[in-house]
Amino acid sequence: MRRAAASLIARASLPILRRLDPEFAHDAGLAGLRCLRPLLPPLEVPRTLRVGCLGLQFAHPLGLAAGFDKNGDYLDALGAVGFSHIELGTVTPRPQPGNPKPRMFRIAPQCALINRMGFNNKGVDHLTARLAVSSYRGIRGISIGKNFDTPLELAHEDYVQCMRKVYAHAHYIAVNVSSPNTARLRELQAGDGLQRIIGALLEERTLLEQRFGRRVPLLVKVAPDLDAAQISALAQDVRALQLDGVIATNTTTDLSLLKTAPAAQARGGLSGLPLHRLSLSVIAQLRAELGASFPIIGVGGIIDVGHARATLQAGATLIQVYTGFAYRGAALLEEILRGLSA
Repeated sequence: MRRAAASLIARASLPILRRLDPEFAHDAGLAGLRCLRPLLPPLEVPRTLRVGCLGLQFAHPLGLAAGFDKNGDYLDALGAVGFSHIELGTVTPRPQPGNPKPRMFRIAPQCALINRMGFNNKGVDHLTARLAVSSYRGIRGISIGKNFDTPLELAHEDYVQCMRKVYAHAHYIAVNVSSPNTARLRELQAGDGLQRIIGALLEERTLLEQRFGRRVPLLVKVAPDLDAAQISALAQDVRALQLDGVIATNTTTDLSLLKTAPAAQARGGLSGLPLHRLSLSVIAQLRAELGASFPIIGVGGIIDVGHARATLQAGATLIQVYTGFAYRGAALLEEILRGLSA
């Protein structure tokens, strides 16, 4: 009964939030969710939906993608919604404001968003402080990145610093080298750049594993804008570097997928429904390249249970939502879990 009342309040607020500036509405919605948290009892999920992945047990396949709560300020409130895992960040060593506003735009007819946030976050020390006092008992992923002014040749130092600080609180760590909103960042998702970052992180993880007595899986998040040859080369790197998993995909820079886009929205990363087919294609090829059991977290354009099923059928082990949750709220999670359990 309490959960139904909270859901009713949340659904009633969505039309109001959609009239506000998207970034302001995002923050206001999270603040409202935190107020509603006491009304949200644990979500009951059938045991048949449990997923073993990355050496971890997930209550069900559905999680929240990075970017929704960059700083861990709303982790407990989002956890109360019922996600099996929540990926926080992307976090950088030093706080940074991100790109100038406005930097988030709705394309409501296509259930899409364009963002050019630019890794705005309060820094890794703030995130670790929030994690230290969190009561969330689901799986915590942490997405790590580099500060915008760190040269590419020194990027590995930023990633290592972030890993060192979040390791004690993370169930897995995601290496974000695919955001389109930090200049030249995507150059790091292939070849020497990726090898330098992952090599440094694996070396650091060996030390941290000895210190904390546990091995935290390391995943890489990839862009949807790779051709077949680039995906194949990336898969070879993933195998050679012995990464634990892949998250596919980040946002796309291909705004031609939109039917219309005002000039003010003409750059940034596109998420939501137009991204779905692109994401499915990358997931399917990665599954073919990496084998049947390799962990793949599928994200991109999941706005209903049909898209969730399609992402799993394409080869994803787990799935994540972002834009669909921004538009539909907790109703999306309830629909997907009900549909998958059926």
